[in-house]
Order: sequence, then structure tokens, then C-alpha cells
Amino acid sequence: MTKTIHLIRHGHHALLGRTLCGRMKGVEIDVIGCNEIARCADTITPHPTVIQSSPQRRCMQSACILAARFGLPVEIVPALNEIDYGEWTGFSFEYLCQDPRWSRWNRQRGRSRPPGGESMRSLQKRVVAHLEQLRSDRNSDTVIAVSHAEPIRAALLHYSRMELDAFLSIEIDPGSVSTLNVDNRGITITRINQRVPA
Repeated sequence: MTKTIHLIRHGHHALLGRTLCGRMKGVEIDVIGCNEIARCADTITPHPTVIQSSPQRRCMQSACILAARFGLPVEIVPALNEIDYGEWTGFSFEYLCQDPRWSRWNRQRGRSRPPGGESMRSLQKRVVAHLEQLRSDRNSDTVIAVSHAEPIRAALLHYSRMELDAFLSIEIDPGSVSTLNVDNRGITITRINQRVPA
């Protein structure tokens, strides 16, 4: 049975904080991001048995850095994919701040969704279903799951028994590690958003 799951956000990229990338193609981590993930590997104990990644390139790059460190292959897992932002994908945050739907989305994550996109509740359902599947996997002991801020937040909100509207109360930085402990009673959170300073 899986005992530990490390949820790792991909490393820094040039569009971070400026553009809502979502599932945009070709978004790659930069030198800062590579260094963040390399430092992140120092916090992982015990030695992982499985490394999984979102299909997005920035996550796969991050996962490959970890895979090289630990001598493991990378498994691509669609359940770890970024939330689908639909029509908002690729827009700047400056532009989105003028859209009342964006404001409503950030106030009511449990009751709204991006236009043409995925609801936070749907995101949470797929991520939690995957984590619960890992819980019963007898072939893995320590799992690294490289994903994005929103899927990681959604999982942590679920295991904290918090409402989706409280998503801003959980910060998930690039290159951070949030860890879940797994036992016969279920899944509990042991750390959130740990980073290794440069």
C-alpha cells in the first residue's frame, strides 16, 4: 500500500504571474524552475518508488529532473492535469481582472466555472479519485505526483475538509512540496507548500 504521496508543483516559468497558461502548449520551465525542482528533490524521503506527472510540458520537465535524481521513469497521468480554463486560456491576468466572470470565479470556486472550461468541483473529483486509487496500490510505497497549483489545492482542500471557496487560504508555490500520509484510516496532510530556499 502507498504510504506517502508528495504533491509537487512544477517549477517557475517565464509566464508565471502574468498569463493564465492553463493547458497552453509549449509552456516550459526556465533556469529558475530547474533549480527549484533540483532543490525540491532534497526534501523527498524516503526514496520514491513512483514518479507521476501531469501531461503539461512544464510538469513533465520538472518530473524528468526528479526522475534523473532518483533513477526512475516518469508516468504521465491525465488526472494530474491542470484545470481546463476554457476560453480564458492564454489571457493575461490584467485582461481577466476586467471580466466580472473572473471575479465571480475567484469568489465562488464551488459554484462557478471558467467559460467553456472545467469546474473546480470536477477537478477535485478527478484528482481525489486518483489519490484514492494510489492509496490502495500495493506496488508503490512513496509516490511523487508533479502537478499544478489548482489540482494540488483541490486535493488539500478535500483532505482538510474545507470548502472550495476557501482555495485562496492554501498557497502553492512553484517547486513546492505538499505531502500526504496514507494509512488504513485514510489520507492525512503532513506538510503544505514546503520550499527549499536558494
